[in-house]
Amino acid sequence: MGIIDRYLLRQFVQTFLICYLSLTGIYVVFDAFTNLEAFLQCAERAGGLAGLMGRYYVFRAIFFFDRTAALLTLISAMFTVTWIRRHNELTALMSAGISRVRVVLPVICAAVFVALLATANRELVIPRFREQLARTPHDLLGDIPRGMQPCYDNLTDILIRGRRTCASRRRLTEPNFLMPAALAKYGNQLTAEEAFYRPAEDNRPGGYLLKGVKQPKDIHLRPSLSLEGKPVIITPRDAPDWLGKDECFVASDVSFEQLTGGHAWRQYASTMQLISGLRNPSLDFGADVRVAIHSRIVPPFADVTLLFLGLPLVLTRDNRNVFMAIGLCVVVVAVFVLVAIAFQHLGSSYFLEPALAAWAPLIIFVPLAVGMAESMWE
Repeated sequence: MGIIDRYLLRQFVQTFLICYLSLTGIYVVFDAFTNLEAFLQCAERAGGLAGLMGRYYVFRAIFFFDRTAALLTLISAMFTVTWIRRHNELTALMSAGISRVRVVLPVICAAVFVALLATANRELVIPRFREQLARTPHDLLGDIPRGMQPCYDNLTDILIRGRRTCASRRRLTEPNFLMPAALAKYGNQLTAEEAFYRPAEDNRPGGYLLKGVKQPKDIHLRPSLSLEGKPVIITPRDAPDWLGKDECFVASDVSFEQLTGGHAWRQYASTMQLISGLRNPSLDFGADVRVAIHSRIVPPFADVTLLFLGLPLVLTRDNRNVFMAIGLCVVVVAVFVLVAIAFQHLGSSYFLEPALAAWAPLIIFVPLAVGMAESMWE
């Protein structure tokens, strides 16, 4: 690696970090003052306002990087190239017989690295902290009950209902499960005081432990109910070692996060988790999730495409104004994002196949980027 390569890399990294830290700082200050009262209320119960806010915004910074990496990469690349043009360094290098693409090769490599880093962050880091990211400033501890939307378990046809949910304990208050005809031997409803989600363990399936069962009242005298040989409603009569007299267990492959997370669960889940959910017979994901799965594969290629759309605008123009370069960068990103959003909407609305909706922006812009990048080889 030559001196010029290190110089360009240093300039790119400095620009990227300054932009990222500046934007993150602005976001943190604005959001903190907006939600200061909520933070103070949570701090009274948890203790330590600074630590509480620090943990919250560390997770937010991780997600903020995912959302801004592509834009900041393009800004950093265009700023770096504009900077060497401004000081006639590019002219000197080209006079020595070095092509434009060789000069900006370190910038291209750095941009590809950031794209891969953003992908790793999206697939490995964000899903690990999904629960923390899904919480709002008003429910940082996860102990504030939230309203619950009914959810069907498509495998058992049970409609899972409840009054409220509590994330910290994976708890449903006043659960009221509507039973299908095949499981309605004790009535069409199964009600209790509360229910807790329990993941699969040993030979016990995952599902919901209902406590304080109200209907049917004699649940401890009833046998368990099964579908196709698999137990769905397990009663104390058949599992006295882990169920109390007024308890029962409803087996379900719908996890608590999938039950209550909604869009947040899909947003923070990894691609493999989305694929697993798509294959889960208990869930009924629509075209929007299928588009989202394909869209998770697109970003690294989209980031590189944006780079090759933006760099020629700086390398082949006589304008050496840094702010003009940043303005061009914003325009390029805005057009690309608007086209991507439009196609995703068409895919989610079943006007286009999910795969086509996710890949269509690349089909449109990659040939354009290749054509524009030809001038860089001079």
